[in-house]
Amino acid sequence: MSTTNPQPGPYDPNQYGTPQPPGQPPQYPAGGYPAGAGYPAAPPVYPGGPTGMPVQQSNGMGTAALVCGIIGLVCGITYFLWVLAIVLGILAIVFGAVGRGKASRGEAGNGGSATAGLVCGIVGMVIPAIYLLALGAALDSVF
Repeated sequence: MSTTNPQPGPYDPNQYGTPQPPGQPPQYPAGGYPAGAGYPAAPPVYPGGPTGMPVQQSNGMGTAALVCGIIGLVCGITYFLWVLAIVLGILAIVFGAVGRGKASRGEAGNGGSATAGLVCGIVGMVIPAIYLLALGAALDSVF
């Protein structure tokens, strides 16, 4: 059995359309763009579905409270940095309270960091107060 490969016939310019000279835009029919050209259809909108971008949670207050609380706690343990410990403790308490409020409203996702910063800020302020009370008692006993 013999098989022959059909040879392509001669080029017929009417079969594929007239080629355009280079550098010129393609010519479309008078009706406009060909069918199927243009933008795709928009996706369907379902009732009750999301209407926009989800709101990002703000995690800055809890993180700031934790950082200020830890640094304030370390400064509170160090006797000669007690002034810095009190300032950082106040900041940690304020940031922690605001961060816990945001976490309870669902605007932030780090309520644990805010609580830890609040506790560290309180402890960081109590330690210098104990140092100062001990210093006052020592001075009263000497003089």
